[in-house]
Amino acid sequence: MSETNDTPNPEKKSVGGDMIIPAAAVGFTLYYFSTIIDSPWEAQVNAFFIGTILIALVAVIVATSVWAAIKGEVDWGLENLISPSGFVPKRLALLALTFAYILGLEWGGGFTLTTFVFLVAAMALLNNGQRLRLILGLSACLALGGYVMFILAFETRFAAGPFEWLVQALF
Repeated sequence: MSETNDTPNPEKKSVGGDMIIPAAAVGFTLYYFSTIIDSPWEAQVNAFFIGTILIALVAVIVATSVWAAIKGEVDWGLENLISPSGFVPKRLALLALTFAYILGLEWGGGFTLTTFVFLVAAMALLNNGQRLRLILGLSACLALGGYVMFILAFETRFAAGPFEWLVQALF
């Protein structure tokens, strides 16, 4: 006689917390669509193409989660946001750094310097302060790359600060 195990797993995975970033992505995409109305048609087409792909990917994530919930494999709880509980202080610190970065862009050191400081602080926090030379080098490369790409190449009007003023004065 063979035994089959048809009892469902009593411990369901919570996926509610996993929906926060996809929801924010859809919100950002819809906001982005609203800001490009007066842009050239090429920018509108590119934004619509990328935004449509992003929304389609979010739809796949949501559909997969809904299907898993229907099958009883998951629930919509938010437990994965606070577990393991040892990560909560680090997550809150990273959230505070993110808000400080957003505020620092306008009222601080401009795009490049603020990005550098944010990246150093965030990576040092997540890496428990280890390998600081690597963190400093990587942060400098990423901040300078962002400056070259967004400010020089795309001519994006990010907040200017000491670094941008110095580069503008030199060149």
